Amino acid sequence: MKLIESILADASTIQAMRRDIHAHPELCFKEERTSDVIAKALSDWGIEVHRGLGTTGVVGIVRNGTSTRAVGLRADIDALPMTEHNTFAHASRHQGKMHACGHDGHTAMLLAAAKHLAKHRNFDGTVYLVFQPAEEGGGGAREMIKDGLFEKFPMEAMFGAHNWPGMKAGQFSLAPGPVFASSNEFKIVLHGKGSHGAMPHLGLDPVPAACQMVQAFQTIITRNKRPIDAGVISVTMIHAGEATNVVPDSVTMEGTVRTFTLEVLDLIEQRMQEVAEGIAATFGMTVDFKFKRNYPPTINHAAETAFVREVLTDIVGADNVQNFEPTMGAEDFSYYLLEKPGCYFLIGNGDGSHRIGGHGMGPCMLHNPSYDFNDELIPLGGSMWVRLAEAWLAQPRP
Repeated sequence: MKLIESILADASTIQAMRRDIHAHPELCFKEERTSDVIAKALSDWGIEVHRGLGTTGVVGIVRNGTSTRAVGLRADIDALPMTEHNTFAHASRHQGKMHACGHDGHTAMLLAAAKHLAKHRNFDGTVYLVFQPAEEGGGGAREMIKDGLFEKFPMEAMFGAHNWPGMKAGQFSLAPGPVFASSNEFKIVLHGKGSHGAMPHLGLDPVPAACQMVQAFQTIITRNKRPIDAGVISVTMIHAGEATNVVPDSVTMEGTVRTFTLEVLDLIEQRMQEVAEGIAATFGMTVDFKFKRNYPPTINHAAETAFVREVLTDIVGADNVQNFEPTMGAEDFSYYLLEKPGCYFLIGNGDGSHRIGGHGMGPCMLHNPSYDFNDELIPLGGSMWVRLAEAWLAQPRP
């Protein structure tokens, strides 16, 4: 494994920053303390700092030489609205808030790279260090783009990484094409006519109609889209009634839809509405159908993915750079990839054995109250970002 000596030497300092951020988690668009910590560190290292994009985003700029070439590296900085079960010294000090997805670690890895890049500047061009808020449902990437990220900081490509529990520390995983799915929500209210439970014929019972609707949605997956196209419809909430002897007036159904392409998403949304309206009409009822598109699919660009694979292979060897099996989870890095070429890849977080005494009894998995980022990744992640930026700026202009 080829790690950068200066990053190894600073590992304990960056680890302390990571644990401080972990102890003070902040939710989407409220990452004020976190942004202050990041901005102060960058400024102390002589890095030009810009703040305010996406409300609490921070962009650091490291320049060298005369080249106009530029590359962007992204870390997300927000926490999750959940209570931490760990009790070690750097556990969350704020009830109901926790860095359970490792964004504190992503921030630390990019800070490690930032310090080295600022001190050594072994490149010709510009590296944009993008510390993004609100990945966890807030669409911080979208908001930074709206605020002029790519106009103010004209980078050629954008790269991001996420820690991955269960994959060995020291390993990476990536793939071209779709790697994370789109994330979308629906809410359907089926309006019937309430009645006494003993006299259902005097009303219009929306419950059996809703049951028909839930089952019919699955035929969209099995009979409307091509079998080789991935798509998931999950009805995750059904609410109806207040008493056992009363047929309710309405049923509310909510859930999610996930796909790897916008074409499949268009099909599913259209057919869901047609099915909902058709079943409602069949039962003599009306329906309110709402469909909200959240994050688009994360689709890696082939050339940039091949580039990242080559850089990672040089650092850890080909055996430790795996092919990523796409997941139906979602990631707002997708917004960047709609605008710029790039690649989003994974770095192994280990099996959880890195956790010190005081960790919760649950597994060290993402969005789990017993999770903690593996600080062993800081030197590797920092070295990864430095070598990726240097290699991108050293290659011929595309």
